[in-house]
Amino acid sequence: MNKYQRAIQKITYLGFFLVAAFAVKSFQDAVPDQIYVKIGEEVSYDFNVPVSVVLKDDSAEVFESLTAISAAPGESCPSYIVTCRLFGLFPVKDVEVMLVQPESVYASGMPIGIYAKTNGVLIIGTGVVPDETGIERKPAENLVRSGDYIVSVNGEEVSEKEELADKIDEYGGKKEVLGILRNDEYIEVSLNPVKSSGGSYMLGIWVRDDLAGVGTLTYYRDDRTYGALGHAVSDGDTGTLMNMSEGSVYHTNIIGIRKGEKGSPGELSGVIEYSSERRIGSITENTPLGIHGVLDGNLDNLEPGISYEICYKQDIKTGPAYIISSVSGETKQYEITIESLDYSGVEENKGILFRVTDEELLALTGGIVQGMSGSPIVQDGKLIGAVTHVFVSDASMGYGIFIEKMLGD
Repeated sequence: MNKYQRAIQKITYLGFFLVAAFAVKSFQDAVPDQIYVKIGEEVSYDFNVPVSVVLKDDSAEVFESLTAISAAPGESCPSYIVTCRLFGLFPVKDVEVMLVQPESVYASGMPIGIYAKTNGVLIIGTGVVPDETGIERKPAENLVRSGDYIVSVNGEEVSEKEELADKIDEYGGKKEVLGILRNDEYIEVSLNPVKSSGGSYMLGIWVRDDLAGVGTLTYYRDDRTYGALGHAVSDGDTGTLMNMSEGSVYHTNIIGIRKGEKGSPGELSGVIEYSSERRIGSITENTPLGIHGVLDGNLDNLEPGISYEICYKQDIKTGPAYIISSVSGETKQYEITIESLDYSGVEENKGILFRVTDEELLALTGGIVQGMSGSPIVQDGKLIGAVTHVFVSDASMGYGIFIEKMLGD
């Protein structure tokens, strides 16, 4: 082999490895980190990419023992790991295989009113306090942040904004120590109240101690546990996940729809009657992947759902699917097209990208509007996910969360 041939060979090898490296990187997002497989079913590793699958060495013992293991519906067995390889040589990704019993839940789609109290008093911003002489003071500037929760004043607990105002005024002009939860960490901050022109003492902070809004019930089980929204209940001003002390969901009537337009997301308007007769259930968790709780209220207000078997992400296909929603006043299925699936897990509640194609829904809402978060998504007679976000630039486009993310949270 002469020098020229050797150079060509090196270039060929280099090109092969560069192409392989690029392919490995590209396929990583196309292969899920974790898949759920029903006990007794053959495992399919068809990820629509040219990879082969081998059992990881340290999973062999677990794999052999799985045939003797059973699990209750929705519960998982010990998992095992397989490695996906490109051309049988280059590792692309390790995939955790979870075996579960088949599970069915009742898909809802009914609108719900949400009311929650904060765990502490939420700071949404700081402001100016004109003192007795008219000079503008900023006693809290650079000391507290939007998203902080005040839980105490000089060691005394506070849970409502009225309590906070009373404590600040009670201590007068003395330095006050606020106990604050910041990103789940407790800290203490010292501030000097300002006596305002009205005679009361103030810290120059804007606060909130509750939140109300409209969303959609996604599913409920026979044991009356439920999931809704597909994303967290967040404060509209700070954008932070709301730290709840208590919360409830209520029956609500949709009285108006502002259609979504390019650059302006639409919105559902509802009337929420905060009474025991209208209360459907409690909120026990507020998580990044939805709210969860128990339907322990007046279930005469619960619109019956239809039972659907759960379909896991690796079995979802691009193409036709449906949204279940009651935006029109009655529960209906509206046609959508699933455009793509994202297994990367970078944004867990944006795994499903879809477009609304149903002419009736487009005429009614323009597509997806605020308040439809949590609307169930079904495909081939199985529940696959829930609506979570709308494109501000195009109301007909939206994101959804894989249903196992909501169920498993």
